[in-house]
Amino acid sequence: MTCWPISGGLAMTTTLDHPATAARSAPAPVTMAAALNAALADALAEDERVLVFGEDVGALGGVFRITDGLAARFGDQRVFDTPLAEAGIVGTAIGMAMNGMRPVVEMQFDAFAYPAFEQITSHLAKLRNRTRGRVELPIVVRIPYGGGIGGVEHHCDSSEVYYTHTAGLRVLTPARPADAYRLLRQAIASPDPVIFLEPKRRYWSKDRAELTTSGPGIDQAEIIKPGRDVTIIAYGGTVQTAMEAAQAAAETGWDAEVIDLRSLSPVDDATLVRSVRRTGRAVVVHEAAGFCGYGAEIAARLTERCFHHLQAPILRITGFDIPYPPPMVERHHLPTADRVLDALARLQWEDQPDERWLGAAEDPAGADRA
Repeated sequence: MTCWPISGGLAMTTTLDHPATAARSAPAPVTMAAALNAALADALAEDERVLVFGEDVGALGGVFRITDGLAARFGDQRVFDTPLAEAGIVGTAIGMAMNGMRPVVEMQFDAFAYPAFEQITSHLAKLRNRTRGRVELPIVVRIPYGGGIGGVEHHCDSSEVYYTHTAGLRVLTPARPADAYRLLRQAIASPDPVIFLEPKRRYWSKDRAELTTSGPGIDQAEIIKPGRDVTIIAYGGTVQTAMEAAQAAAETGWDAEVIDLRSLSPVDDATLVRSVRRTGRAVVVHEAAGFCGYGAEIAARLTERCFHHLQAPILRITGFDIPYPPPMVERHHLPTADRVLDALARLQWEDQPDERWLGAAEDPAGADRA
């Protein structure tokens, strides 16, 4: 895979430009929104085959202003609005990619992408295999996902497992501004179709970092906090939650390692296995419902590969198995640092079984997930 170099001195004229431009000259606070905007601008500037389109991405600059200023700079032939027709957006992108273009399309919200699901799973994911590798579809489908913004249902879904279960797609999700820039540039340069999940509640989080493509590869997880006692595995919006829990755990004497998965498909088994074999304990954190959630796959893979190294069962801290709740109560649904700490406390540190599960055989409904 080719990682494209950063273009120099972008003259942005929007509210997003100043943090991104400053970050290029020296590490300075930059939001994830600004980092994504800069990634799109750099890709458009360096490769005339790159196009950006979707609902309200042109003059408005997107609901979250991720594409702010791009249409004014690059023109409406390369950055343009589409009708409210998600299946048409992805279908059009497929046709363009088959003819040599590199479309980057936006689904306005997570659940708005469902009308495009047939195009994504039946064609975008399968055409390269169907043509025995003769036709590549270098398309990036950007999807703001997850909760934490006070939104209602259809605006706060964590739909990652629908895509990770579909062979033929890369599924990426950044957690920090600098990595959002890096991952989006890598996604646009990739010859594969990429589902790029953006944790919308982290759009306005800031980080002091230079925006560069150097760093971990597109399919590599990253240890963002080393530790020796337990591995906390997270991605997207819950990485910050995991870091908060790890910092609080240190006060209890637990030295937690935190891994940002970055790539959900393919998953970096090697990094996870090395960590868990060393720590002997693991928890997985995500916003999506626990039943058949992404954490179940991670727990299964680690159990298969690390069974004789585990000191306790692998636990999951997830959203509840319910439709996304109303804004006033979403804080009870989303994983918190306190819920992660509660799970850490149940990892059999004194070689005692987790008592929450002792009565599960008699009353399976009474044993709630963490």
